[in-house]
Amino acid sequence: MEKALWYLLAGTRGGKNRARLVRAIDDRPRNANQLSEALDLEYNTVRYHLAKLEDHDVVETGGDDYGELYFLTDRFDRHREEFERITERMEGE
Repeated sequence: MEKALWYLLAGTRGGKNRARLVRAIDDRPRNANQLSEALDLEYNTVRYHLAKLEDHDVVETGGDDYGELYFLTDRFDRHREEFERITERMEGE
């Protein structure tokens, strides 16, 4: 998971937005539209980043297709300290 987090957050241009998405979902589960509004990001951008986070087992969905909510996975929770370390280093750059 640590390698996946480094790739998702520090290894690509969208890392800062992915970190913002993780923090917003950690605050409370939301659907893609709510995340788009809360973070002032285009809906398609949010969906793209959520798909990447889902592919790497950082987020998972619950609910029906239209209003499905995104949650952080148990696997991510076990690696939360690594997420914090990576984002702190990103902010320091």
